[in-house]
Amino acid sequence: MRKRFAILILPFALFLLQAQSVFACGGLIAPDGEVRLARATTLVAWHDGIEHYLTTFQYQGNVSRLGWIVPLPAVPLKIEDGGAWSLQRLELESHPQPVVFFGAHEAASSAGTATVLEQVKIEALNITVIRGSGPEILNWATSNGFLLNSDTSNHLLAYAKGSPIFMAAQFDTSAAKQRGEQSGDGTPILITMKTEHIWVPLEVLALDGQQVGADLFLLTDKPVYTSDIGAIAGQSSVGSDVSGASGFKLAFQEQMNDQLYHDLSTDRNMGWVWRNSYMTYLTLDAPGDAVTYDMGVNSAGVIKLAHFGTAPMAVVDGPTASNMAGWIPLLPLGTPGFLLDILIVLSIAGGIVLIVRGKRRARAKI
Repeated sequence: MRKRFAILILPFALFLLQAQSVFACGGLIAPDGEVRLARATTLVAWHDGIEHYLTTFQYQGNVSRLGWIVPLPAVPLKIEDGGAWSLQRLELESHPQPVVFFGAHEAASSAGTATVLEQVKIEALNITVIRGSGPEILNWATSNGFLLNSDTSNHLLAYAKGSPIFMAAQFDTSAAKQRGEQSGDGTPILITMKTEHIWVPLEVLALDGQQVGADLFLLTDKPVYTSDIGAIAGQSSVGSDVSGASGFKLAFQEQMNDQLYHDLSTDRNMGWVWRNSYMTYLTLDAPGDAVTYDMGVNSAGVIKLAHFGTAPMAVVDGPTASNMAGWIPLLPLGTPGFLLDILIVLSIAGGIVLIVRGKRRARAKI
């Protein structure tokens, strides 16, 4: 089966519970097609302009090399080993009940090659951050052992229109075996970036003709909502679909508790986790041809969708972006602040009505 370009946020499974859920965000590729992407999961956290992107994957197969390419919203400030148990701990928290190389492609052969910005080695992964136009990214990939078919190339070209930054990772399975790692073991990677808001590529989840099943965890400063109305009213979105994306559901949400904070913040390189954050768990279960969007979260905490290839920081201004004036504070329903919001809106509306009536009376006297 041909595999579409995918960015690792794919099949996610907790080894303690043997869960079968899936979230994709990466293309696992090998020369003979005998390796398939088995498991991965992703946590995306945003606080004070900094995004932490923690991801891992597991593979099945018997080849000496494989790799994947990930579009990024910004040049990483740091790439390092991710937490050893944080992703499994989040799975437990959100489920309290006892979860390549492609065919050759000759496009852009006359273009230059991408610029290498950073190279990092994490366990058996050789990671390279590159910057360039779509054709330059294709040339770099083919020059570094990634043989691309037309479908994969078209996805890379589309994402390059939105952001010129990519991360390429090559997994040396021979080195992994020397380290005692077995087929199926995962390597957690933590990427730290400066961004205006959360961005997650979702369109790349879909494989040809397959159902997309996915899991995504978010850490944010405030609750996350699936629609503008929910954010305005301050009503919980747990159990509701993301607006404009059937099958994409907010399944669980809570404010960080003491035990979860301790377990996450004491993990390897996870000291940045903040105590007063909110944890949100999203699931996606939809036909692959219906997942044509990427995701952002705006300043009000509302999930926004835009067609894949949209510039990452422009996703919140996409077709489903809110038309509500940005200066109106969004506070929980039933609080004095929410009532104040209502009074402000009613006062403005009342003032407009009085002005219009006054002008009509003045004209009538004349």
